[in-house]
Amino acid sequence: GGVGKTTIAKAVFKRNLAQFESYHFFANVREESEKHGSLHLQSELPSKICGKGNFNRRTPNFGFTYATSRLSRKKALIVLDDVNSSMQLQELLVDSRHLFGQGSKIIVTSRDRQVLKNGVDEIYEVERLDHDEALQLFSVNAFSQNHPSQEFMQLSKSVIYYAKGNPLALKVLGCFLCEKRKQEWEIALNELRRTSNVGIKNILRLSYDGLETEDKEIFLDIACFQT
Repeated sequence: GGVGKTTIAKAVFKRNLAQFESYHFFANVREESEKHGSLHLQSELPSKICGKGNFNRRTPNFGFTYATSRLSRKKALIVLDDVNSSMQLQELLVDSRHLFGQGSKIIVTSRDRQVLKNGVDEIYEVERLDHDEALQLFSVNAFSQNHPSQEFMQLSKSVIYYAKGNPLALKVLGCFLCEKRKQEWEIALNELRRTSNVGIKNILRLSYDGLETEDKEIFLDIACFQT
């Protein structure tokens, strides 16, 4: 995660929603499905788009039939964010495509390309940032400018090597190292080198461990609020 799939999907959604009669961004499909089950999400499709109450797919009624008949006439834009299994996609996308009117668009984001191999018309793979893009994004967060100072240039290049073009990792590391001394940068780099397979979780852990106790509590409060 962290390469920007959700961010791109949100940007596309906001830029194009005015062209559609109905629209909805279904965030955290994986998490919502684990909490409530796929049937809950299926029943939310017509209710979110039509602005009606929840409709139970297991016990069809007049309300559900009315909602789906309304949907069939509407040009809709739907985003299903963070789908993590082919079964989810089958239930949420393939079985529901007939509900929407002509010209409707359904955007799906997933960490697993295999999930998207069946039931979608086109796959767009988000590329990681190249070296120059990574250095610029890191610098904006670490120095509030597009490039590091000469004093921190080599250290910055070493840091972005471990981020491997991941935008979230670059932002987190940049914010973490902002206004820190060179000695603290070296300590952080040693921690990154110590881990043979650096992932976003390890980078987040490094940043979290470097916080003061009070800041850690704030970080946890924010994390709990967002989940």
